[in-house]
Amino acid sequence: MSEVLAIFEHDRGVAAETSFQSLGFARALLAAGVGSSITAVVIGAEADALAHDLGAYGASSVVLIHHAELTDYAPEAWGEAVAELIALRSPAAVVATGTDRGNEVLAYASAIADLPFAANVTEIRSVGDASLDLTRVRWGGSLLERSKLVAATYVLSGAAHVFDGEPSPDHIGATAATETVDATLPDTAARTRITDRVTLSSGITLTTAAVVVSGGRGVGSAEGFAPLVELADLLGGAVGCSRVVTNNGWRPHSDQVGQTGKRIAPELYIACGISGAIQHWVGMMASKHVLAINTDGEANMVGKAEYAVIGDLHKILPAVSAEIRKRRTP
Repeated sequence: MSEVLAIFEHDRGVAAETSFQSLGFARALLAAGVGSSITAVVIGAEADALAHDLGAYGASSVVLIHHAELTDYAPEAWGEAVAELIALRSPAAVVATGTDRGNEVLAYASAIADLPFAANVTEIRSVGDASLDLTRVRWGGSLLERSKLVAATYVLSGAAHVFDGEPSPDHIGATAATETVDATLPDTAARTRITDRVTLSSGITLTTAAVVVSGGRGVGSAEGFAPLVELADLLGGAVGCSRVVTNNGWRPHSDQVGQTGKRIAPELYIACGISGAIQHWVGMMASKHVLAINTDGEANMVGKAEYAVIGDLHKILPAVSAEIRKRRTP
């Protein structure tokens, strides 16, 4: 079949923003000349209801994979199920979003199917005979690699927040045909799986906030984060930080943004006293807009930001918060 299988990630039947980006990546492959249709792959019966919406994202069909062991995320079982589908359908490509889970599942599936796997693709440059010329993120986002993938079936993950996760304008109101496939899994497939969850935070979090106010070495101390917290509260956002801040014990590691922290994509990222090292940029480069506040006009973050204010953050942030309060006063 000349189809692109798009793995639709979910957590116990709940989709995330990045879940739909696998379909955006699949649409990009079709536009480049790989495959002629998109088949979304939804693993586990508890996620069957998600199939109803996927036609609007470009899927012409949806495969629902069922098995008694597919009741919660189990990377080996998901990988086995995808590998079995590859053997049954011989697709042109299999894709997922390059999240931890997406990359993990495709790593298992490609190993079982004896196929090469290219992770965190950012661009399909050209399509040749049984080969793809592509660009992908390597080394935690510190470099972009141009490479060629040669395979009978391409196994690819699209870097998170790179490909469109919105409904396709050409498929508004479309519905996808569904079919159910009962997977055949070995007894060992579910030996690694999620069995319990602990809620570390609720409400607005660093990864879900539309606005993130983040601080670096320039904040100066743990107490220096007070104006950042104040502004984040006023904007309904969250507070983030750089690695040096957590190393100094000013904020917990759960607040860290970067290669060794969280990767986020807020509408607005306010970088306060952050130099802009590549490791930090990796974690927030998907932000829609970036405002840098720094005393150093030559800082990397200032150069990369869409907006910049050169000055002392401890004077600028209280002034911004005061103006917000003033405008909100009846």
